Amino acid sequence: MKKILVYGSYGYTGELIVEQAIKEGLQLILAGRNEKRLRAQAEKYHLEYRTFTLDNTTALDSALQEVDAVLHCAGPFVLTFRQMAEACIRNKKHYVDISGEIEGFEALAAMDEEAKRAGIMLLPGSGFDVVPSDCLSAYTAGKLPTGTYLNLYIKSIGSGVSRGTARSGIENMHRQGRIRRDGNIIRVPNVWESKYVDFGRGATRMVSVGWGDVSTAYHSTRIPNITAYMGFPNAMVTMMRLTRYISALLYTRIAKDILKGLIGILIPMGPSKTKNQMGFSLMIAEVGDGTKSVRTKLRTPEAYYLTALTSVEIMKRILSSDYEPGFQTPSNAYGADFILQFSGVTREDL
Repeated sequence: MKKILVYGSYGYTGELIVEQAIKEGLQLILAGRNEKRLRAQAEKYHLEYRTFTLDNTTALDSALQEVDAVLHCAGPFVLTFRQMAEACIRNKKHYVDISGEIEGFEALAAMDEEAKRAGIMLLPGSGFDVVPSDCLSAYTAGKLPTGTYLNLYIKSIGSGVSRGTARSGIENMHRQGRIRRDGNIIRVPNVWESKYVDFGRGATRMVSVGWGDVSTAYHSTRIPNITAYMGFPNAMVTMMRLTRYISALLYTRIAKDILKGLIGILIPMGPSKTKNQMGFSLMIAEVGDGTKSVRTKLRTPEAYYLTALTSVEIMKRILSSDYEPGFQTPSNAYGADFILQFSGVTREDL
């Protein structure tokens, strides 16, 4: 029986993924560095578990020899993806993660040839970052093959933020905003640009963010100019702007560690089950060539719930030998319509 190693399984999103994977009948080995939390989770679901840190290459390699693929859920991914991905290449095991971090995407893309030689797939961004937006971008780009720019607008309704997401944000905040221009990823100040976008019920203010598609959409569409925008409460936008002026104070290791510690006190583990069930997200992709443009809207279930659905489906496909060796984006591996199979997802040409 083929098995998956879920590293970081006891985090908020990892727990959702484990629950969904069990429903789908997948065979799992849980893993992470916290033995107490792992043991409790393993006993709850009657599963095997392995406790090790990612710098323990002997234990890491040993665990990978027991499985066919890894679903990496332990962030901040900028601190963890490389150890796991290199181990997967070394042991010829497929690598999937739920990251939304540009640095990881680009570094994994650079490992493409190594992964092909190992006969494995590297597919980061198996969740809300970036499956729905990547599929939407690829679909919309296909409607205008001459497109030279892609604007992506994302709005979440009735959801929330997990501690893991917040901590990843703290770890990456010194990188500020990112956009892609003429094929290159460039850094811009936080809240570099804002627009008002109508998702169907009036205009919503959107601000530019360094969303994962600044990396992945380029690999999926080859469009050289990409900007992603997201809707935030006004107070959060103001705080994002402030980081431009107090960055020297916030971007130190001491400041980041203090902020991440506060997250454990001030932010719950993640959205409630009710929010998972009732929340949803809206996205609009706009592709243009300077003369004409096309737009498509996508509605999806709540972000963390969707992450569990899409990640488990990708792992099912890998275990059934449906994969492409090398670095892949979701739409490159499984097509722009991959997202449409999930209940609650609708796509509309505008």
